[in-house]
Amino acid sequence: MKKLTKFLLLSFIGPFVLTFFIAVFVLLMQFIWLWVDEMLGKGIKWYIIAEFLMYSAANIVPLALPLSVLLASLMTFGNLGEHFELVSCKSAGISLQRIMRPLAIFVLLISLGAFAFSNYVIPVANLKFYSLLHDIRNKKPAVDIKPGIFYNRIEGYTIRVMKKTPMENGDEMLKDVMIYNHSNNIVGNRKLTVADSAIMKMSDDKTYFSINLFHGTDYRDETETTINKVYPLSRFSFDEHAIRINLDGFNFSRTDEDAFKHDYRLFNLQQLEDNIDTLTRQNKGHILNFTNLIASNYLFNDTIFNIEKDSGRIDLSMADYMSELKKPDIDHVYSIAINNARTNKGRSGAAATQTVIKSRDIARMGVEWHRKYAYSIACFIMFLIGAPLGAIVKKGGLGMPVVISVIFFVTFWITSIMGEKMVKEMVLHPYQGMWLSIVLLLPLGIFFTYKATTDSAMFNFTAYTSFFAKIFKKKVLE
Repeated sequence: MKKLTKFLLLSFIGPFVLTFFIAVFVLLMQFIWLWVDEMLGKGIKWYIIAEFLMYSAANIVPLALPLSVLLASLMTFGNLGEHFELVSCKSAGISLQRIMRPLAIFVLLISLGAFAFSNYVIPVANLKFYSLLHDIRNKKPAVDIKPGIFYNRIEGYTIRVMKKTPMENGDEMLKDVMIYNHSNNIVGNRKLTVADSAIMKMSDDKTYFSINLFHGTDYRDETETTINKVYPLSRFSFDEHAIRINLDGFNFSRTDEDAFKHDYRLFNLQQLEDNIDTLTRQNKGHILNFTNLIASNYLFNDTIFNIEKDSGRIDLSMADYMSELKKPDIDHVYSIAINNARTNKGRSGAAATQTVIKSRDIARMGVEWHRKYAYSIACFIMFLIGAPLGAIVKKGGLGMPVVISVIFFVTFWITSIMGEKMVKEMVLHPYQGMWLSIVLLLPLGIFFTYKATTDSAMFNFTAYTSFFAKIFKKKVLE
């Protein structure tokens, strides 16, 4: 039995590792398309991009593990069935449950590892990821002045050149140069420099670049603070003129990670529970305070007014009290009531908005809390689906197992996304939305396990055709 257990584990681990890295790669490529626009044209170093992809891959691991477990179990048991090794085990008195047991224990360990990874590694990886994404977004694109196009990515300047020629020393010769200077909060095109040619050179530390202009003219509309607002034009020609432009924001710099630690996606289970409890208490306290405030600003129909008249103090209802008032006093009372109603309507709207915001935050944190458990248990659910299906289908390799895996994984993924969306839209509770896919797939796993144990011919289409043929034959005879 030890040899059988070792054989099963070795047969499973190989496909599992292979499919896991393939799944991570495929899902990562889909993920990269979301952020490719943030990285293009900014001159970011390759190791920064590699670090960014490494942190983003951490979020993909909980999703790739169920897919790899499903595909590996299908391939393993499909190969065993295709080569009649399952038949040999059963003829030796070894049941399918006994064959599945060592792999089930191994997949349970994978599920526990997936849970630990989601709880301890992913929050740290998300902190690094969002901090790095913020830095990449804030980095300005690298200086790339194209001929014939006005370049305005440098703050305060707009540059146009008609031709660029590389020089032997690595610099570039620019022809027919036009530079609009909008620095110092200048409104309009009041500073213009035109030159026949120029040499652009970047500094060694990439903090600025200089443009040496040759044979040109500098135009300036001078501003005067006179009543008649005269703007004299000054113009001077030059044989050589140098402009130095600062490149603040073009260099890549790292932000302090503490600024991102308040995002709920960076919390572990304990932090999520603490924040959910805090928000729930705040929400209940806010509703209670609002209720008490509204109650103190209303007079109800059963209110009794105790007033003093000639016959002494008597009790009057609201209707009787209002009938005792004169027309100006009645108008004054109604005016106060309308103003109070408008004030309370505004308070109600603000309170409702604040309550909805807190409720949505609680729902989002609940999604993250349940996700850590649901995606971990999904690994074992996928094994319950993949192992018996492989034994029933009896097809190994990357043909039929891939097709079946894609069908069930897409079902799991779409159901999970739908559940998460409905939770965030306050349609379902977090536990309902995040466990929707598990509730859907668990009965299928139990059903397939039962069918494989009883040697059912689920995918034997000859049995189905013969069954329907018998039915139609009986109808013809009748």
